[in-house]
This record gives sequence, structure tokens and C-alpha cells, in this order.
Amino acid sequence: MDRKQIITFLLLVFILFVFNRVFNKYFVNETVSVNSQTLVNKEHVSPQNLFNKVWKTVNKDFYDSTMNHQDWSYWKQRYAGKIKTEDDAKVAIDTILESLNDPYSRYLPQKAYAEQNVSIDSKISGIGINIVSDSGNVKVFSVMEGTPAHIAQLKPDDIIIEVDGVDVRGKSISDVAALVRGPENSIVEVTVLRGKTKITKKIKRKEIKIKTIKSSMFDNIGYIQILSFIGSSAPVEFIQALENTAQADGLILDLRGNTGGLLTNAVFIANIFIKKGTIVSIVGRNGYKNNIKAQNSFININKPIVVLIDGASASASEILSGALKDYKVAQLVGTKTYGKGMVQRIIPLPNETGLNLTIAKYLTPNGSDINKLGIEPDVKIDYPEDFNPVNNDIQLETAKALINKLIANK
Repeated sequence: MDRKQIITFLLLVFILFVFNRVFNKYFVNETVSVNSQTLVNKEHVSPQNLFNKVWKTVNKDFYDSTMNHQDWSYWKQRYAGKIKTEDDAKVAIDTILESLNDPYSRYLPQKAYAEQNVSIDSKISGIGINIVSDSGNVKVFSVMEGTPAHIAQLKPDDIIIEVDGVDVRGKSISDVAALVRGPENSIVEVTVLRGKTKITKKIKRKEIKIKTIKSSMFDNIGYIQILSFIGSSAPVEFIQALENTAQADGLILDLRGNTGGLLTNAVFIANIFIKKGTIVSIVGRNGYKNNIKAQNSFININKPIVVLIDGASASASEILSGALKDYKVAQLVGTKTYGKGMVQRIIPLPNETGLNLTIAKYLTPNGSDINKLGIEPDVKIDYPEDFNPVNNDIQLETAKALINKLIANK
């Protein structure tokens, strides 16, 4: 086996080990598979029974056993026999979740739940475009290189006006995305407005792999940007990024704008740099605490590290940056993180719906509760008013200067 095959083998073994340890031990009987299809419950129940299921689940698993200091049985009695439609169920479920005063616990109807699972799988069957809403229009924001859309020469700023003959002007992004996606190798006809010219393309859909980690080199400095922790492919992508930057004397991890994702991904990446001790502590219902310990990852990184953070760095980003800071493995540059110290479980519900439920809070290795507080950087650098990430990224330039200083003093 060559070096890459060995690393991949060790990676797969390690993922399975960490995954089983974390979720089987710390998340009771709920095992979340990396294949999101197993997260779909296709059982069909009445709207009333769906509400009852949510009420029971929250009553059993919500991290605050006082249910925000209220009589939780009130809600069961309040809606008994009154929920007739799916809309009724959604309103009732949203209402009881709102009463918990927890912004992270939320009910996901079928469509929203499917969209979340697409993100976890890190792949879709489509054409490879990112779209945005602009003044009532759905516009192509970017085209992924090498995808069917790239080959068909769709371009940024193209305004999508029709998909398979359906006028999409005025429709939401999610509605347009649903029309563009479809079975692999099927054909979709997309009509765009480019300036004043109407252009129609017949494009064959393919599986689109969503990359969440990017890497590059700045002379002797490796740069790894982690856009999200939600994709199940993140560990593999991170190992590839380490391979791409193996010759670097120092490493910059960019977590700016990364709002989080799967706990296992943050633990896995932290474990590459932390060989011993607690990576994160999970404090569940009634104060029950479990420490997720570092395991031998067989990967050795011995070089200066700087982590870029900002006010949008949250959840899994804070687990990683907090662990690296507490163990003095890395220095943090940028602005204070968001401060989301809560852990959610993805719970499949009947009718192909789902629930993201807060089941615990977490503490950094030194015992810090960062919820609503955030993590302070070692070197604070605010965004300037004329901030431009392409040619005026003062935070990145500060990180480069700091890395070079650390390399020189090593």
C-alpha cells in the first residue's frame, strides 16, 4: 500500500471508531448514520399522532428537564384531538418548541428535512450551480468547475427564468433548486436570461459532490479553509487537504463564516492535532457529563498552526477552535466567535419529517461554557470597513505574518 492508501485505511478505521464511540456512548440509542437515507422515517401517521410523537420525544430527550420551567403536559392536553391537517401539526409543533426558548430546536417538514439530508450526504444529483435570490429573480451565483452546468457554459449572473418549461420567476430558491435537481443522467432544460438574451440549455444531470474543505499554499504556508462541518465527507476532505499542504512549514485553518455541522467531524479534525486528553465535554440532561477523549489517530502534525475565526464561526467551529486554543496547539486570529455551545440530535420523524433537538451543551477542554459568550481570539483583528477577501484580507495577512514568526522561532 502506498502512503495515500495507508492514510485512507487508517482514516476509515478511525472514523468508524470515533463515530461509534461518540454516538453510541454519548447520544443514548440514537445512531446517526453517515448515509442520510437511514435518517428518513417513511412511516405514515396522522397529523395528531405526529404531534404526539414530537411531544413525547421532546419530553424524553430535551436537555433541560424543566422544559424551560413549564408544565409540559399542558401542551399535550391543549392540542388533544385538535390537529387535523399537516399545517395544524406544524403550527402546534412550532408552538411547543417555541415555548422551550431554545433557538436551535426546530421541526423540519418533509421538504426542509430532505434539504438538510442532502447537505449531510454532501452530494446531489443536479447540474452544479449555486443560486441566489436577487430582486425577485433567481440568479446563478457560481458554477462549479467540471460540472454539467460548467460544460453547458452557464455563467454567474445568468437569471433563471424557466426550468423544463415551468416559469420560475417569483419562485423561491428552494422551489427552483427542486426543479433543477433530479435523477442522475436525466435531462433538464434550463432557460436563462443573460443580459437581454434568452438562452436555453439541455443539460444532463450528474451526481454533484459538494466540497466543504479547500486547500492551497502561500509559499511555505499551508492554507485550509473549512467551509462547513456538516458533510459526511469532511474527514476525508480534510486528510486530502493535509496531503496537499504536507510540505508547508506552518498551517492556517480558516473557520470564518463556518456556522458548524456534525460534532463527529469537529472531534475527528481536533483529534489529528490533539493526541491526549479531553477534546470536548458533553453535558446532558440533569447535568450528566461525558468527556470525549482523544484517540491515537496515527497522523502527526508538528508545525505552527493559526486558526482564523469570526462572529459567524459557531458550534462545531467553536469545538475545534476551542480545543486547539485550550491545548495551546494553535493561536486564534480574528474576532470573537458566535457562542453556540449547544448540541443537537437529528431525529427522524414519521411522514419523512424530522426534528433537530437540543439534547446537551458542551464545554471546551478546560471546562469553559462558551454558549452566548463565544471564544476570544489570541490576536484580535476586526474587519475593516472596506474589507475585501480577495485583495484586502487583513486577518489572513496577520495570520501569515504570525505563522512566519512562529516558524522562525521554532
